[in-house]
Amino acid sequence: MGHLSEILAILVAAVICVWIFRRLNLPAILAYLVAGTLVGEHVIGATGNSIDYDHIAEIGIVFLLFTLGLEFSLPKLMAMRHLVIGVGSKQVGLSLLVFMLIALLLGISFESAMVIGGIIALSSTAIVIRQLSETGSIKRKSGQISVAVLLFQDIAVVPLLIIIPLLSDQSGNSMIVALLFALLKGVFVIGLLMIVGKWILPRVYNQVASVRTDELFVLTTLFVTLFTAGLTQAFGLSMALGAFLAGMMLGESQYKYQLEADIRPFRDILMGLFFVTVGMKLNPITLLTQPFTILFLVIGFMAVKIVIVRYLAAKAGESTKDAWASAFMLAQMGEFGFVLISLAATHGVLSQEQISILLGAGIISMGITPYMIKNARKWSVALAYDGKQDDQDEQQKQHAKDMANHVVICGFGRVGQTVSRFLKQEKIPCIAIDIDPLRVNEARESGEHVLFGSARQTEVLEAASIHKARLVVVSYGAVDQSLEVVHKVRSIAKDVQILVRTRNDDSLTLLKDAGANEVVPESLEGSLMLVSQVLNLSGVPFTRIVRSVRTERKNHYNRLHGFYPGVDTNMSSDAIERLEFVHPTLLLDDAWANGKCVAELDLPRRRVDILAIRRGNDEITDFDCEFVMQAQDTLILQGKPRRVERLERLLQQGL
Repeated sequence: MGHLSEILAILVAAVICVWIFRRLNLPAILAYLVAGTLVGEHVIGATGNSIDYDHIAEIGIVFLLFTLGLEFSLPKLMAMRHLVIGVGSKQVGLSLLVFMLIALLLGISFESAMVIGGIIALSSTAIVIRQLSETGSIKRKSGQISVAVLLFQDIAVVPLLIIIPLLSDQSGNSMIVALLFALLKGVFVIGLLMIVGKWILPRVYNQVASVRTDELFVLTTLFVTLFTAGLTQAFGLSMALGAFLAGMMLGESQYKYQLEADIRPFRDILMGLFFVTVGMKLNPITLLTQPFTILFLVIGFMAVKIVIVRYLAAKAGESTKDAWASAFMLAQMGEFGFVLISLAATHGVLSQEQISILLGAGIISMGITPYMIKNARKWSVALAYDGKQDDQDEQQKQHAKDMANHVVICGFGRVGQTVSRFLKQEKIPCIAIDIDPLRVNEARESGEHVLFGSARQTEVLEAASIHKARLVVVSYGAVDQSLEVVHKVRSIAKDVQILVRTRNDDSLTLLKDAGANEVVPESLEGSLMLVSQVLNLSGVPFTRIVRSVRTERKNHYNRLHGFYPGVDTNMSSDAIERLEFVHPTLLLDDAWANGKCVAELDLPRRRVDILAIRRGNDEITDFDCEFVMQAQDTLILQGKPRRVERLERLLQQGL
């Protein structure tokens, strides 16, 4: 029962914390850290030493690096070598040197200072890559810079693991020999894995796929991941490095997406356990007894790392915006730092007080990392803007003051630029607002009228003469951002027409209630264009097609809102409140609605529509309120899920 009670305590704490944090729209990573702190030995003490959670949780990092490797083929990695070697190596070396010198100035011994420098120089591969994947930023340039630096840091862990035990016996010769031997082993095992991955693994998966057994495919993927991780560990290298190399070799195969789908459930569960184990190490008493020391350390080392990464990325030829963004993403302390802390404690290189302070500072830095990654792009854009554009801004504002009956385009991305081109073609004056300094500069040099700033700020909208505009086009696509702009525009200019672009129709009503005159959902417009081509190629007269499309737009896409939900449909509470589903319900022989007419359902009050009624092989779409329903009729209902459920209960039970 001992093991079971410990596991149950972790699961209960994790479930409760994740539920609370997600209800508050906070990252799940923070929830796992808090859960680990609560069940750890320093608070409740629900976990003992009977289970080695650290080694189990480390497998989560292994699976994470395997899925990351699937995204990076060997040619792509070679193309990034200037970032991995140039930025990554310099970041580790420069950070280690700076932090070591600071520690020496504070009176810490050389051995301890070197270890502290190595610990703080590393960033969190687990948190950064997971957040980049969730936010979709991993494909951006700033995300690629971050991944490149993290890859080198994972390699740099190996010499640090070798150096720490040797610092206690002060043998310089043995340290050099050990490092050289580790280098030779590393070259050998990496070469071996690349050969196996290139020539053997694809043939193995071809044979496994031919059997057509899902279980065998999953088992093979688990075996390959853990075997490569174990092989690199046996040679004294990082387990994560081996898993990354295996994933990279399979990233060019046709099984890439299936492999990622197979490994994801194991990765997510074990990654959650990893963050729980990190939280277990935190002693809250340390935060209470030395809060200013820990706070100063967190602010200090994060600021230094931001400056170093920003400088190195910019020096490598990256844009200022991407350099700042990657710097914010890599400012925290990493999970391998905790491994080094544990090793240093075992060999007596660090004191207990130093260990407690480093643990507290590391966990706090990891806790605020999701927030920093979420805002990295916004902060980097603001910092990348330089004062040299002030004169150009004044010219653009002066031009806007002279405009009237013009169009204001909020967001000058691909959609905004397309709108601008057609407006200029029709000689309709327009001015755009965008917060990307590089895009603003490029557009201005091409003769476009663009204001730098956020369309959510009153001053910027007023500078665009919003009160004299005939139309405001909000082209972002992101609902939250568009809502803020609509509210702000409507508060300044109550009569201006507002047209909003969205990716789908789940927030159409929300945007209209906020003040938008028209909302154009891309997914529905794309559907209409596709249907137009289908009908045209099917022989339907063009005039009838145009009339049908025009009617659908006039009715605000009424027949297009609902859809049948699938496995991948977002079923979160927020999404359910916005989406309309289409759901068929069969009237059973004892259903309450049998023999009742449609009018008795009071559909307008229930805000649910009946799209059609199937009776046998016939589909009836043209029916009135006096239509009488019969047993075995199938009613196709459209509405929000909860309203559809209530109507279905009425149809069957009369409740």
